[in-house]
Amino acid sequence: MDLRKLKTLIDLVQNSGISELEISEGEEKIRIVKHAAPGPTTTMVSMPMGMQPHMMTQGGGTQFSEGTTAAAAETAAAVPAPPAGHVMKSPMVGSFYRAGSPGAAPLVEVGMTVKKGDTLCIIEAMKLMNEIEADIDGVIKAVLVENGQAVEFDQPLFIIV
Repeated sequence: MDLRKLKTLIDLVQNSGISELEISEGEEKIRIVKHAAPGPTTTMVSMPMGMQPHMMTQGGGTQFSEGTTAAAAETAAAVPAPPAGHVMKSPMVGSFYRAGSPGAAPLVEVGMTVKKGDTLCIIEAMKLMNEIEADIDGVIKAVLVENGQAVEFDQPLFIIV
């Protein structure tokens, strides 16, 4: 495929409301995926006794200062914390697969005990299937990615405790 045509397709995806474009021409197949920018992150800051909580939002969001209502403080406190444990992150960009082949049982399930070196999943990158192995012994507490989903470098995949 012509480089100018590829650049035009990338610009089309960037400037439109679509998030993914896949085109096949003969044996060539192009897939362009636009990832949404992460939402604003919220940080709670402790204040000395007698002062109201102070909530700051990074990324252009709303900012609350002294005088924040108790209901807003409770809502912010109700945001679930990420699961505790060792986070297995993706070592590469690619497509995440839980099983060795389509229709096969997943390599690991929540609650399974794994040993260092056990295969947890497969990430396909540039038509190569890469087995991702556990780097610690433990129990799978959470699978953070859906089967077939595109993953980024350093994206959390599993929680192991």
